[in-house]
Amino acid sequence: MIHLRRAATLDARAMAALLNAIIVKGGTTVMVSPVTPREVQSWMAAPDSAWHLAEDSNGALKGFQYIEPHPDLPKGGVDVATFVRMGETGLGVGSALFEQTKQAARDLGYRHIHAIIRADNTGGLAYYQSRGFENFRRLPDCTLADGTRVDKIWKRFNL
Repeated sequence: MIHLRRAATLDARAMAALLNAIIVKGGTTVMVSPVTPREVQSWMAAPDSAWHLAEDSNGALKGFQYIEPHPDLPKGGVDVATFVRMGETGLGVGSALFEQTKQAARDLGYRHIHAIIRADNTGGLAYYQSRGFENFRRLPDCTLADGTRVDKIWKRFNL
């Protein structure tokens, strides 16, 4: 069973650990360097953002999702990021989180949610497509912090 709740600053250590495992594996996130709990806490402090997490019945973190404004988005838009524990994708964690995120975006007055995904992240592309996101733009030949070059797919979900 999945339990959803708003993430709090005390969750930052567990969220950083989950995210760092994904970063170390590589290939699905644009992040290439591990993050600290303090960095996650600073991200959580962004105004007009919303953070939710999913836990199992024992309180173990299964995944998290957040929305935050970004200056490069069209007016009324908010950026989304989703991270699910490796080996546990496809089990409904992301679907459950997105229901909470959609409501939070509406409550914050957003009109659309944007996801920018590496073009080689087939799982991420499938996840957002299955939630109803539509292709908005392709961003060719983007350079990541470590010099890796990838295309990105920008998807949009209208609320």
